[in-house]
Amino acid sequence: MSLQKDKLQYMSGFGNEFTSEDPRCLGALPQGQNNPQKCKYGLYAEQLSGTAFTAPRESNERSWLYRIRPSVKHNPFKPIDNGLFTNDWDKVKPNPNQMRWKPFDITKASQKKVDFVQGMATICGAGDTRGRHGLGIYIYTCNTSMENKCFYSSDGDLLIVPQQGGLLITTEFGKMQVDPNEICVIQQGIRFSVSVSGETRGYMMEVFDGHFTLPNLGPIGANGLANPRDFLTPTACYEDKDCDYTVTSKFQGHLFSAKQGHSPFDVVAWHGNYAPYKYNLDNFCTMNTVSFDHVDPSVFTVLTCQSLKPGTAIADFVIFPPRWSVAQNTFRPPYYHRNCMSEFMGLILGKYEAKEEGFSPGGATLHSMMTPHGPDAECFENASNADLKPQRVADGTMAFMFESSLSMAVTEWGNKTKVDEKYYECWQPLKKHFMIAENDTNSDGASKAKKKKAK
Repeated sequence: MSLQKDKLQYMSGFGNEFTSEDPRCLGALPQGQNNPQKCKYGLYAEQLSGTAFTAPRESNERSWLYRIRPSVKHNPFKPIDNGLFTNDWDKVKPNPNQMRWKPFDITKASQKKVDFVQGMATICGAGDTRGRHGLGIYIYTCNTSMENKCFYSSDGDLLIVPQQGGLLITTEFGKMQVDPNEICVIQQGIRFSVSVSGETRGYMMEVFDGHFTLPNLGPIGANGLANPRDFLTPTACYEDKDCDYTVTSKFQGHLFSAKQGHSPFDVVAWHGNYAPYKYNLDNFCTMNTVSFDHVDPSVFTVLTCQSLKPGTAIADFVIFPPRWSVAQNTFRPPYYHRNCMSEFMGLILGKYEAKEEGFSPGGATLHSMMTPHGPDAECFENASNADLKPQRVADGTMAFMFESSLSMAVTEWGNKTKVDEKYYECWQPLKKHFMIAENDTNSDGASKAKKKKAK
């Protein structure tokens, strides 16, 4: 994988109109049209549409692929075992409690070989794949590469967050190496295969409504947060391989597989604006207060998938990167909060500032809609009495949040697996600090001391 990584090439930009052809087949891209009567090298032209034909031009997404065989050449799909993967949110009763999960176990290869698709498990989600509204949040753990297998989702876009072990992802558009502290997005319908080099774990979110976009910057201006130039899209890299191949499809929340006699990664050239991409979280340009108060975490949004309600997201991907903290006369950690949104957090590396104990890399938390949450007792005491000098926060740490306007249900697996039943105890030592000194003002606005003096 390390040798492969060194040879990979990318194109820079977010939502660009890209063109790419494998250098082994120069001139494979048609000039001046999309589907000529005969494509060069005997290729087939195939369009992959990510939006309706009539979507507004500024949001219309599609790509043209020029491939050795069209993707329609496969045997019928048949249902397969879903394993721990589900988009059925009605089998378990709701749970409004604060939830925390210890790091999820990775099966050792010596015990059982598990690839990326076999290791996917649903932890929570909401909505309906058939109505194209909602999201799913998954954990993946695996120890072996997908051999002559690929996967795609017919239901939505996948945002993948590696936590342990890198992923070499082969897609129809080319190859990407995605390591911890990087993310990638693979849109609806795009086929991909994952290779790993050991025990691997990470998080994944799927949105059913639309596609991820960069958040509007508003008064911030033209630059900042995740800059478009830092997103990387793979370049065409085909394989002409005849073999017994399995295509796994996620369709309406269920898994199906079909056999075909060749690799699906036979795209020699492509052009368009509907293509997978990766992003290094270290490139995020952090904004924060330079005066007072803890700003809302929305200022740390990397990507968003908006609902039809202005400013309200089906899903935001938010990170808490290393940064300076300089707020004066301010409780600097995240404030205590009840929210009309659902907040799922994961930890890629390090220690999260508001809960340095108990929240570990490879674990997770869920604070559901209107469920109270905030710093633990130790964090509160330390931050309330700290010397407010400029200081670095979260060095060596990367935490993230999947935030949604939807009320998410936890699956049966999520309710029973690696749950920290004592999570609530981190808030129990919070003390009552309220007191009224003898010279404090009363409800009439006059101090007791002054009243005594007046008499």
